[in-house]
Amino acid sequence: MLSGRQVLLIEDNDRLAELYEAHLSDESAVVHRTSNGTKGLALANQLQPSVILLDIQLPDIDGFEVLRRLKRAGNLSPIVVITSHGSVNWAVEAMRLGAYDFLVKPFDSQRLLVTVKNAIEHHELAEIVQSVTRPITDGFHEFVGNSSPMQTVYRTIVAAAASKASVFVTGESGTGKELCAHAIHAESPRRKEPFIPLNCGAIPRELMEAEIFGHRKGAFTGAITDRAGAADLADGGTLFLDEIGEMDMDLQTKLLRFIQTGTYTRIGESAERQGNVRFVCATNREPLEAIRQGHLREDLFYRLNVIPIRMPPLRDRVEDIEPISLRFLNHFSEEEGKRFTCFDPAALRKMQDYQWPGNVRELQNIVRNVVVLNDGDVVTGPMIAAALNTGLAQSMPVAYETAKTTVVQDNDAPNARRDGTIRPLYQVERDAIEAAIDQCDGNIPQAAVALGVAPSTLYRKIQSWKDVS
Repeated sequence: MLSGRQVLLIEDNDRLAELYEAHLSDESAVVHRTSNGTKGLALANQLQPSVILLDIQLPDIDGFEVLRRLKRAGNLSPIVVITSHGSVNWAVEAMRLGAYDFLVKPFDSQRLLVTVKNAIEHHELAEIVQSVTRPITDGFHEFVGNSSPMQTVYRTIVAAAASKASVFVTGESGTGKELCAHAIHAESPRRKEPFIPLNCGAIPRELMEAEIFGHRKGAFTGAITDRAGAADLADGGTLFLDEIGEMDMDLQTKLLRFIQTGTYTRIGESAERQGNVRFVCATNREPLEAIRQGHLREDLFYRLNVIPIRMPPLRDRVEDIEPISLRFLNHFSEEEGKRFTCFDPAALRKMQDYQWPGNVRELQNIVRNVVVLNDGDVVTGPMIAAALNTGLAQSMPVAYETAKTTVVQDNDAPNARRDGTIRPLYQVERDAIEAAIDQCDGNIPQAAVALGVAPSTLYRKIQSWKDVS
């Protein structure tokens, strides 16, 4: 994978740089080293390497500035940021600025090589995606919408499908992560083999291992027969693990071994079995937050995150709301025996102005509500308004309402204490943010949506609290 590939290493610690170079050279990579950002910029633009390893703390200009300048110059090389253990937040910021991934010192050779290989493979697939200029129209594996964000998703699916590499799908609830997984399988050479989905959040943790790997008769109470697990059933095909962050950490270790070796063991057996499985995983959590909170193994994530696909929220593809709504309207009208055929301009405006925290799933519920509770040929603005008012409490993430009310429970005034004194506004804000994040199970992007702010705003505020604590 790395044979003949050019790797640019920008690292001012000579001892570490020599170590990294040795690991990469063992894989036949061509390594170019420099110890400062200025020379690194010149080499990056001259070589256009397969991947750039960039230390954050450099003697002349920091890694953030190097990253900004590379992106401004249009450099397409994937950039892996190197950071110390105590500055993971820097790495998160670097990824926001355009870095592909990050490594936290100290790291071993396996982690280095896996990350570099993933970056190169992802970049090559991205180039394939960009080379495909023909827009993919409606009807792509049941997706609806021709917006630019969805075109990117479609092309990534097509490019990724031909590969054996694992795919990690992220996105808010209701954005179509399982539909994405189905599409990858249907476009792949494995399309005639099984597609096995498992929702890790819907299966009791004590049963999850048996669901994945199977069990032998008598292995535990209730195991009355031998039972094949998803690894058996998906052999030759695709295994889709949804909400993987809900999987027990011990089981994540066993899953990692299965991915690395292609072998697994049923519960109650000692003999190993072979499995030929393509993994597609998904989560509505922010993966880095899930890792930080101990919900997701870091090494498992990096094994799975070879090809990342982020499903865009509905509010980021407003132009798709009308065709999606019409699809639902036609379906539910036929199902309910109603005459609705279209939306009036006021109804469309209301739907396009709404933030859709529940995404396509929430839109589906709203349209169905309208069809069931109303009659006519045209859906009007008041019909949509009534449905949104009704559906808000049912469809909106719990965090939204909780965040609005948590800090005002003690008094009518949001910044008043029981003793009549006034609480500082920053404290009120912090309480609301922390309440929202807690209600969203640590998912900061989801909490940001509920609070009506950008995720970067929450990350920045959280970092500011740490800086003063």
